[in-house]
Amino acid sequence: MNITLLDIGRRYNQEWIFRHIDYTFSSSKKYAILGPNGAGKSTLIKVLSGNLTPSGGRIVFEKDGQEIDVENIYAHLTIAAPYVELIEEFTLNELLDFHFKFKSYYKNFDKESIISLLMMEKAVHKEIKHFSSGMKQRVKLALACCSDSDIVLLDEPMSNMDVQGENWCIELLEKTISSERLLIVGSNQTKEYHFCDDFISVVDYK
Repeated sequence: MNITLLDIGRRYNQEWIFRHIDYTFSSSKKYAILGPNGAGKSTLIKVLSGNLTPSGGRIVFEKDGQEIDVENIYAHLTIAAPYVELIEEFTLNELLDFHFKFKSYYKNFDKESIISLLMMEKAVHKEIKHFSSGMKQRVKLALACCSDSDIVLLDEPMSNMDVQGENWCIELLEKTISSERLLIVGSNQTKEYHFCDDFISVVDYK
């Protein structure tokens, strides 16, 4: 899977958040989108996910030599981000059942193995709204990484996590991100992207 940005830009009103980005993301590497808070990392990730239309330029999604329409890219990606909410009225069991009606399990995973991975066997029938912020973040990451998707987008993946949770996140990525998947991380903390191969700084495109 490749994502190619051709002179991409995005603005709000008359202010350009970023512009003139020419870049290609390929599934053989792990990428980090860097920049201070407010620089536009999340905005760029939303453009990459198809949730935001660029104000200028063109984005091309390509798999096995075939271009994929932006309207259909949702079927090929998963995302975990602070602005992507869980359905808090669901129990963990219900949330997993609901999510995997729309996504297939990534190889070697099923509902039981994901619950075990989360270490939440005792919270299966607990409503998400009663989870701690760290538990919710683990669930978001597990849904993104343990679904069968070509593209995994993670915005601030270790937010709300303690040191144990941060180590769990790294182990999750080691288990689930292989060479055939494209991983893009948005962050301004080295611990969240130290394992990435290539880096793109949003402030370079102001």
